[in-house]
Amino acid sequence: MRPFRRRRRGGVFAVFEPGEAHLLVSLSGQVVELLKDRSGTDAADDDPLARQIGLGGPSLPPEDPVLRRLLPDAYRDDADDAAEFRRFTERSLSSSKVNSAESLIGSLLDAGLGLADVDESEPIEVELDAEGVQAWLRSLNDIRLSLAVRLGIEDDDDLELLAHSGDDTIGAMTEIYHWLGYVQESLVDALD
Repeated sequence: MRPFRRRRRGGVFAVFEPGEAHLLVSLSGQVVELLKDRSGTDAADDDPLARQIGLGGPSLPPEDPVLRRLLPDAYRDDADDAAEFRRFTERSLSSSKVNSAESLIGSLLDAGLGLADVDESEPIEVELDAEGVQAWLRSLNDIRLSLAVRLGIEDDDDLELLAHSGDDTIGAMTEIYHWLGYVQESLVDALD
């Protein structure tokens, strides 16, 4: 990857190798699937007014630890308030996260990833406007949070332990986690 840079006429751009672009699409797609598969119909869905205006949602937190991290409780000390808040906000939060991930995927596809008439060995240049930048930042953050949960990363000490893991899969996932941090950092740096 060549890091994000600011264009004189506005916006930012970066160049990804095809494998890197495919990895971003795959990871973003996994976040989308996880969020879209979130199920949990309960008594909270019986409120006809909330259902009519699209606010009714699950009141119980997700069982999957990644979803619990992506869709956290707003009130950790009050289960009733947390349930009520979740019921009225989770669907819109989830929808926003899905839209950001789909925007990231769309920008890579728009840049030529996967097109039949594009050489798959050619780098993919992505250009983002202000809205695209925000979508990428949100989506990269969600992907990194998801990986951190799966890897058990809570602090730098956990990262150090993972670096010395003899498991090749964990090592590869840790490298991806670090690389995503680099992508995110280069995007933030391009905004300065």
